Amino acid sequence: MTDQARINEAVKRLVVRESRLSVDPSSIDDHEPLNGDLLRVNSLGFLGMLVRLEDELDVTLPDDIFAGRVFTTVADLVDVVADVTREEA
Repeated sequence: MTDQARINEAVKRLVVRESRLSVDPSSIDDHEPLNGDLLRVNSLGFLGMLVRLEDELDVTLPDDIFAGRVFTTVADLVDVVADVTREEA
């Protein structure tokens, strides 16, 4: 499994858990809004997800991760985590 696929899987699993859904994480579209009709990720939940992603993916997300970025969709979150893991490699 590629790093991108592993990150995508982890993010989707966490957004499903945070939204308290009983759906297969792989059924979540990459462009699904983080806070929309299906997913319900609030700001506190988002921060908790970042901590869990760090633990699960063994990566350190910098404190300035929010600077100049907008997290609207699942893909937005996947992209920023992938960028950080590439920088650490």
